[in-house]
Amino acid sequence: MLSAVSILLPVFGLIFAGFACRRFGVLGPAAASELNRFVVWLALPALLFDILAHATWHELFQPAFVAAFGGACLLVFAGVVAVRLFLGRPLADASIDGLAAAYPNTGYVGFPLCMIAFGPSSLTPTTIATIIVVCVLFAFAIVLIETGLQSERRPHRLAIKVVRSLVRNPLLVAPALGAIASGAHVTLPASAETFLKLLGGAASPCALVSLGLFLAERRRSETAPRESSWWLTVSKLVAQPLLTWWLAVRVFALPVPLAQTAMLLAALPTGTGPFMLAEYYRREAHVTSRTILHSTLGSLVTLTLLLLHLQPAG
Repeated sequence: MLSAVSILLPVFGLIFAGFACRRFGVLGPAAASELNRFVVWLALPALLFDILAHATWHELFQPAFVAAFGGACLLVFAGVVAVRLFLGRPLADASIDGLAAAYPNTGYVGFPLCMIAFGPSSLTPTTIATIIVVCVLFAFAIVLIETGLQSERRPHRLAIKVVRSLVRNPLLVAPALGAIASGAHVTLPASAETFLKLLGGAASPCALVSLGLFLAERRRSETAPRESSWWLTVSKLVAQPLLTWWLAVRVFALPVPLAQTAMLLAALPTGTGPFMLAEYYRREAHVTSRTILHSTLGSLVTLTLLLLHLQPAG
């Protein structure tokens, strides 16, 4: 129990640091948006490029794990988007809601927690899960958001506008360039490696501080009902790990350690990616920010219970 809490406490600490800096006037009202732009345009692209540039395709080729973990992510994402569209929410906002319900915090919480639970053998599946989350799932969400924001109704012109927006998006360009560098076996200079490590290392803490700054802003009203974040949180902490377990064990029959790793990664709280997209596209971010907080707080209980359940088999 203490191990799970010790990993999650820094997440709350960084959010609280941003919250306190805004409430005490250390940082101004534009700090959240500007810090988020730094993450989206510099820090996170550097992290994504670094992950893909150093990925070895032989190690990452685990189709059953990809199908189990990635399939659960996409099914939860698609289900939430469909429900939100049925309830009348715009496509761009519905896509961000779907991402909030299916975006586990594999990068900041997943690596240290899986190392504690399963040891170094968990590094490869955690890397695969991170690539699925920050590249594939992110790409699906961005495509739907860009589609929803375009006013053009003619299919071919709409497709051209969406493609133009996508090729200018640093969150898609960076991992694509990283994959090309890996495929071409490009060796980066030591100075470039250091640059990427320093810049990429700032992505998670800056995103969490930006979230705290956003939450500290006093607002007169909120356009989204408060209960929306609760059912998104339940989807993230309960539905996604259960669906992952069913796919991993019942459908693809993964080895026990790999199935346990997939389930633990799926049970992680919502990462800051959905919040960054909501801020980047100037969409309503109250539901997303509350989902991140509720899922992180709830995961203290759900992850502890899950780790206790997995311990005998591990």
